[in-house]
Amino acid sequence: MGPTDREPDLITHHTHNGTEPDDFGYGDYDDDREGQSGEYAAGHDGYDDYDEDPELDENGKKKKPVLTPKQRKKRRWRRIRRTLYVLFGLFVVVPALAFVITYFIVDVPSADSVAALQNQPITFYYSDNSVMGKENPPAGSGGNRVPLKTGEAPLVVKHAVYSAEDASFETNSGFDVTGILRAVYNQVTGGQGGGSTISQQYIKQATANDAPTLTRKWTELAKSFKMNNEESKDEIITSYLNIVYFGRGAYGVQAAAKTYFDKDVKDLNASESALLAGLIQGPSRSENQPYATKRWTYVMDQMVANGWLSQADRAAATFPTPVPKNTAKDKDAGTLSWHIKDRVKAELLAKGYDDDKLYSSGAKIYTTIDPKAQKDAEQAVSEGMKGQTDDQILNSLVAVDPRTGGVVAYYGGPLFKKDDKGNDVPSRDWANDARNPGSSVKAFDLTAFLKMGKGLGETFDGTSGRTFGTGANKTAPVRNAGESASCSKECTVKQAMEISANTVFYDMVYNVTGAKAVVQAAKDAGVKVAPDGRSTLFAGDNNISLGGGGTTITPSDMASAYATFASGGLRRDQHFVAKVANASDEVEFEVNDPGKPAFDPDAAQSAKIAGNVTDALEPVIKHSDLTCPKGHECAGKTGTQQYTLGKNDPKSYADRNAQTWMVGYTPSISVAAWVGGDGVKPLHDQNDKPIFGKTIAGPIWQKFMDLYLDGQPGEKFDKAKPIGKDAATATPTPTRTSTSSTPTTESASTSETSTAPSTTSSSESASPTSRTRITRPGPPIGGGGPDPGGAGGGALLPNDPAG
Repeated sequence: MGPTDREPDLITHHTHNGTEPDDFGYGDYDDDREGQSGEYAAGHDGYDDYDEDPELDENGKKKKPVLTPKQRKKRRWRRIRRTLYVLFGLFVVVPALAFVITYFIVDVPSADSVAALQNQPITFYYSDNSVMGKENPPAGSGGNRVPLKTGEAPLVVKHAVYSAEDASFETNSGFDVTGILRAVYNQVTGGQGGGSTISQQYIKQATANDAPTLTRKWTELAKSFKMNNEESKDEIITSYLNIVYFGRGAYGVQAAAKTYFDKDVKDLNASESALLAGLIQGPSRSENQPYATKRWTYVMDQMVANGWLSQADRAAATFPTPVPKNTAKDKDAGTLSWHIKDRVKAELLAKGYDDDKLYSSGAKIYTTIDPKAQKDAEQAVSEGMKGQTDDQILNSLVAVDPRTGGVVAYYGGPLFKKDDKGNDVPSRDWANDARNPGSSVKAFDLTAFLKMGKGLGETFDGTSGRTFGTGANKTAPVRNAGESASCSKECTVKQAMEISANTVFYDMVYNVTGAKAVVQAAKDAGVKVAPDGRSTLFAGDNNISLGGGGTTITPSDMASAYATFASGGLRRDQHFVAKVANASDEVEFEVNDPGKPAFDPDAAQSAKIAGNVTDALEPVIKHSDLTCPKGHECAGKTGTQQYTLGKNDPKSYADRNAQTWMVGYTPSISVAAWVGGDGVKPLHDQNDKPIFGKTIAGPIWQKFMDLYLDGQPGEKFDKAKPIGKDAATATPTPTRTSTSSTPTTESASTSETSTAPSTTSSSESASPTSRTRITRPGPPIGGGGPDPGGAGGGALLPNDPAG
């Protein structure tokens, strides 16, 4: 072989132009190298400046070449390019292919199919699974949905809805990328506002699926895009307006126009359209005036911003006034009272179940109401009110199962009353209306006292006419309701509870526990104050000790609170709903409340406190001339709040009362009976005598207990060890007896109090002549401005209406 002859090139290792391949064996060369051409000049990686005779390591392998900065930079960019290609495939190409596949798989639900789904009635059941009643989803004044046809939705209505929900509706493709990015930003930063278009909202409502999952959102986008390709914008907005929920049971804009303004949708003006559009985001808050006004203002301003309403028309617009909420009884209501229905729905709303969800799922609501107990409650009230001539006397009764917290009977008074024109109009639910509890609050005074380690054997001065405080804060005399409600200066707490001595409990709270401890004890037991409930517990003055002033409690709360004593100190949340299922009998949720210690973290100590309260309340039953069903043990407390004279009252009613109570329990049932007036009115019985807790409320309570417990096994309370000083070892003191000779139908031994130095209240007494109204010569205890009960400084001044 001559000097010019060459070895044939190897396929895997060859030279070119007298050079060797790079360390990767690709034969790539730098495009700046002189003398290179062809494919190598165009496709190299630029590894120049390397040795033609590379060094070998100790294993005989070629050492990795040392790259120049320029070579390293090009290698990095090559890797970045490859990574970008992969990311582009993963996040653009693959999703695009998946979206296309999803697009062809999914179906867009029709408005008709959605309407059929939403029209399922809500069914209410008693605790024995028998049907209580049904509620059909009304739409418009006739109760039926009236869908619009394509092209019938007025432009002003569409513009209002666009402004409220999706300003880019006419131009987007079913989803708004900017809106989605904005929603993501808001989620990350904690802001508000979503990114759903009207098309997406239609899909969400049509499928009744709002699960916060990526799968749901992905298919929603595909369906929305598909709908915008297959239907016109006018068809889409019409379908949406026909199914969207506006509150008040109105599905569809035509139904909403009738429900809120008693007119057809074609007759709505811009202001009315804006209100309806604004309610789409919060239909369950339709009767919340501040919310509705805020949403209306937002929509009106957005209509101006989008050029759909002139500035002049905006300036002239006023908030529209809807017609009163429809209160007609549903023909399918059965035995379902609207008092119970309202409490059930309020409870479900707090759990996130608004009318929209209930109607959409065809909800089956299993309540805790026992049909027998409900009949017993209505019978007890009917018989208890028989013969009463004062048409101002109102009443309610609530029974709660201490073992579950479930309401087994609920009577809030007559459902309807006649207006001036003779029409039936809904009456108030008196079982959920807060009133001064009078001496029935003393159970909470005692609870606070026991929590401090004090016992039923502790003694206080139980004489009448005592004053508290000094100087400018000295109270007017605190009096007991007659001699029968007084005892000696060494009166035990247990004895004071039996006779309901005002001075003892006023002293207890004023000098030992403090009013705040009483507030806490009542809350611990189950009294719910705003915003969770309607009761008020005012610690601004000592009137809370006697259940007057700004302290008001609903019969519903009182029954639940006393149920905590009955259950041995375990508090269970009051509830009306035991279980909710959908139309397919799939259970949404079921209540199972094991209870938690109410008065102390230690269950045994909480039970001991509750047991001591029960021990103090047991003698009250007999003292109030009431009896417990044979074989059962009962405990309870009456309560009376005196009518307070108005400043301009032409007649003195110093011997009349305004609120009366009987709250009592056995281990299996806790019952609160209230008899009082609409507001503060002087009440009397058929003999024109003042009424007390034992007069009407007491017999109603006893009648219910007799009916409900008839035939049930006897039951007794678990006996608790005494806390602190034992009443059984204390020296008993004689009860003062009344010297009044005034004839009366009341027992001379029964006395009930709510009289404080700064409030005018009363209690069970031997006769009107033994009851004294208390006036305040000095500043009220607790001082300050008017309290929620309407009395200065949390105390009622002479001749002021009761709080």
